[in-house]
Parts: sequence; C-alpha cells; structure tokens
Amino acid sequence: MDLTWSGSEEAFRAEAREWLATHVPTEPLPSGDTRAGFDRHLEWERELFAAGWSVVSWPKEYGGRDASLWEWLIFEEEYYRAGAPQRVTQNGIFLLAPTLFEFGTKEQRDTLLPRMAAAQDLWCQGWSEPGAGSDLAGIRSRAERDDEAGGWRLTGQKTWTTRGAFCTHLFGLFRTDAAAQRHRGLTYFLVPLDTPGVTVRGFERLDGDEGFAEVFFDDAFVPDSAVLGEVDQGWQVAMATTGSERGLTLRSPGRFLRAADRLVELAAAHPEAAADPLVDWVTEVWMQSQAYQLFTLAQVTDMVEGRSPGARSSLNKLYWSELDIRLHEAALELLGPQGQTDNPWSRGFLFSLAGPIYAGTNEIQRNIVAERLLGLPRK
Repeated sequence: MDLTWSGSEEAFRAEAREWLATHVPTEPLPSGDTRAGFDRHLEWERELFAAGWSVVSWPKEYGGRDASLWEWLIFEEEYYRAGAPQRVTQNGIFLLAPTLFEFGTKEQRDTLLPRMAAAQDLWCQGWSEPGAGSDLAGIRSRAERDDEAGGWRLTGQKTWTTRGAFCTHLFGLFRTDAAAQRHRGLTYFLVPLDTPGVTVRGFERLDGDEGFAEVFFDDAFVPDSAVLGEVDQGWQVAMATTGSERGLTLRSPGRFLRAADRLVELAAAHPEAAADPLVDWVTEVWMQSQAYQLFTLAQVTDMVEGRSPGARSSLNKLYWSELDIRLHEAALELLGPQGQTDNPWSRGFLFSLAGPIYAGTNEIQRNIVAERLLGLPRK
C-alpha cells in the first residue's frame, strides 16, 4: 500500500482546509437532535452544499465534485480537524445514497440524490420495530400489493428512528410475502413522511434531546416507484445499507483521529491527572485511532480495486464503536470530578455507549465475523 498522497490530493486537502478554516461556525451549534439545533445544522449543511463540499465523492450532476474515495477520506480528516458540526443529513448521504447508487433506477437517482445533497429531503432509517431490533429479519411491518392503484399499502410500526421527528422521508424494510422465510419476502421502500396514513410521534431521550421518533403506518399508500431494488429482494438491498452503516461511511477515521488528538491535548492540560497508567491509556487509544485509519486505507484500496468489504464491515463496526468508548472513558478519567458535569466529553461518552448497540449490536457483529470471516460453526 502506498501511504503517500499525490500532488493533486494534497492540493485537494489544501483547498478543503482553507475553505473550512473560513466557514466553520466559530461557536458550537446546539445539538442536532433538538428542533432548534437541527435547523441550525441544516443552515450549515446547505452552506456546505452551495460551496460543493456536502457530497464530494458524488458525480457533479448530483451536487458532488467527482472526488475519489481517497479524496473523500482527506475531506473527512479536514472536516473533523476543523471542528466542523455533526452532519444531521448523514442517514441519507452516508447510508441511503450508496444503496441508491447501487440499486436505484436512473429516475430514482436523478430525483432523490440532488435533493438529498442539498439538504432539501431529510431521511431517517426505518429498521427497528418493537419486536425486531438487532434481529432485522424479524420485522412484522408489511406491505400489501394494490394492483388497482399501482402500488403498495404499508401497515406497521418503526421505532428508534434517529431524528425521525425532524425528517421528511424514511427508508426501510417491509414484509411483502408473509409466507416466505425470514430473510426472504422483504422489500425496501422509500416513503415520504407526509404520506396519508403515516404518523410520526417524536419522543425525548433521557438527555432531553427530542429527535427520536416512532413512525406508524396505517394503510399508507406508496406507488411502485417507492420500491428500491426488486420486490421480495429487500434483504440484499438492506445489507448494502448496513454495510455502509457499519463500515467507513458512517464513522470515517477522521472522526477518531481528531478525538484522539483532543484527548492528547486534554492530557497535556491536566498533567496532575496524567499518572503513568493513564498516560499509557491515552497513548494506547491514540495508537488505536491510527490503526483504524490504516485499516480503512486498506479497505478503500480493496474497494478501488473492485473488492467489496462484505462481512468485513462488521470488523469496522466492532472497532470504531469500542474505540469511541475507550477514548471518552480516558477523557473522563483525566477530567476527574469535572468529568461528571455536563461537558462535550461527558455528552460524547453517553452517546458512545450506544455505539455497540446501533448499526447492529456488537454481539451480532461478532457472530458475523466468526461465521463469515473465520468460518466457525454456529454451535
């Protein structure tokens, strides 16, 4: 693997760094999981789009820059280095969009991607249900064919839809063949949340953020054009989305490289707390952040050469979710009693605890690694 950057890639980095240095908000934005904060974040993301930075690796016709995956990684590094705000459009841009590029029709891509890039259509993920969390194949929400109307009628409930209270659209799985085996008979739908028969009910988390929502479907009609991929083949389409969610697009290494650097800065600012074992801890997680970047570079090399990550995306998810917790635990140890107050590190720690759960619990990811990568038997 060549770990050096080309002249054009370094020029891309310099351009991104210069733009971010003059445009990133000087004061942190409110949480994107509150209504007021979400609106502020949208203002920022629309500014990104206007300057051509919201989806750098997409084709220009959809609002991108035709940047390579390497350049996307560079931009992500610079984005986090600049302390730029969290991306509240990430479920659409980082999860749904790669699936649209792979499975969508030209009409779907031409219609949906430009509005997604411009933060006009805002997408939430309709995976979890009251009886189906990590067991995605256990979903019960159904879609029944309406031949006369030329579409489908959706019934059921989705829950834990991140920022669903603020979004305009939902992507998710519905059962279209009740007699089929668990992983079969599922279809992937793209649903406007203002569709008659769809009810969005927001609710607060324990920390007071209000973006989570339950979404109810009561005979909600969607046309055939709302199907992504083939009818009854939704599992394959959904696995492409989960590969993005568990892999590098949702949690690029730039996020952890910057967090590790901030941790080192925190240790330098608290020398009285930096006893030898804690110094070792900070050093270890800094090295682990560097290791995650190297793993990602190897993965992108495979992708550029036409090899899909497949089940290896579960390795990504295991690594970044547990690294996130270790980073924040080290910070709280450095802060001592101050770490128990409301501050960016304590809030980050609370959020990191969800990492081993969302995007597929780590217990499930370890089963995938054991069976599909190591070839171990189920029992």
